[in-house]
Amino acid sequence: MTSEFAFRAQLVTREQRQIYDYWRSCAAHRHMPARSDLDPFEMRQYLPDICLIDILGGLPDAVVRLAGTRVRSVYGFELTGKCLGDLEWGEKDEYWRVVYRRLVEKGTPLQGAVQGPIAQREHITLFWLRLPLSDNDESVNKILCYDFAVPNCASHRAVAANEPANIKRAVNS
Repeated sequence: MTSEFAFRAQLVTREQRQIYDYWRSCAAHRHMPARSDLDPFEMRQYLPDICLIDILGGLPDAVVRLAGTRVRSVYGFELTGKCLGDLEWGEKDEYWRVVYRRLVEKGTPLQGAVQGPIAQREHITLFWLRLPLSDNDESVNKILCYDFAVPNCASHRAVAANEPANIKRAVNS
């Protein structure tokens, strides 16, 4: 129980805490809930930011079963139907491999924040939550993902620093 409180205390956003609390309530007395325990209607306000990943043979073959509309904006393309092994993670490849491997092996929720979650998306910071799902309460066969993205502050500073020059150039042209 203490580790659950510690994990919850690390969650950055109210939405992450609400999704985690819902996930815990669906598990009841089990280690983790099954997909069938979740009611999309209960999570309707979060659906644009949610992904559901099916773990098939192994992690490279894991498939994004569905991805919300804002998830598409975060990654810059449609994730639904894509295998995790086919995604262009860029320099974050090992980071995500460790996250997903640890989640599947330990069956415990994970959370974090990463700047540029995938190649060509360095302008955003992603606050992510990964929650394991299991049909037998032993092996993870699905992952519930919640991604909340904000513009990267460094990108905003760079844009703000260049704005006066851009305005001067436009005015003087």
